[in-house]
Amino acid sequence: MRRYSFALTIAVLLVAMMTIGAVAVAARVSTGTQRDGAPNGGPNAPDKHFTASPFEFDPTHSGIVVGDWVRHLGLPDTQSDQRFGLLLSKNGTTPTNASAGVVFHGVKGIHLAELGYDLRMGGHCGAGAPRFNVVTTDEVTHFIGCASGTRTATSNPGWERVRFSPTSVTQAFPPISPSETVESIAIVFDEGTDTGPDHSGMVVLDNLDINGVLIGGPGDH
Repeated sequence: MRRYSFALTIAVLLVAMMTIGAVAVAARVSTGTQRDGAPNGGPNAPDKHFTASPFEFDPTHSGIVVGDWVRHLGLPDTQSDQRFGLLLSKNGTTPTNASAGVVFHGVKGIHLAELGYDLRMGGHCGAGAPRFNVVTTDEVTHFIGCASGTRTATSNPGWERVRFSPTSVTQAFPPISPSETVESIAIVFDEGTDTGPDHSGMVVLDNLDINGVLIGGPGDH
């Protein structure tokens, strides 16, 4: 219950940040090929343009969180040699009121069919972080933690693909019905170096997936 209350507090604070426009850096959507060379999105991918803005939430100035797109941390990119990866880190204890992540833009009003990302192995993939926080228009916040996802290998050694079905009772809490409308979506990383099994307090993500549309870095690169 304490873990759920903490996660809910972060979710409420994050929504407030989005409302006042605290995050301003846009990210690029990959629309041709995804960054491991496979087709992007599939035939049912919507004709939507989503972006993702990294944020660092640190009201007590602890200095322990980082959220940013970093060159040469990500998967091969057919459009450039920058290979951006999304670095999320919390170099401290989980109870510290601080988090990093991304806020997605362009998602308001959509219906969810799929969420996911590619994850660099060796980083943290816990029940609570990194997690999708999805707020629907009925003001319910849905939590989708990394450990509940379905993992498959990619064509690049050291990387896994993680996918979530929003309707699944084992992957989303509470599950999101196909008829529910999205108000906002974010990825939050707030588990620190005291949380196992890896105790890394960090993760690198790429190809952030909203309904088969993939986001692979900041700006045009």
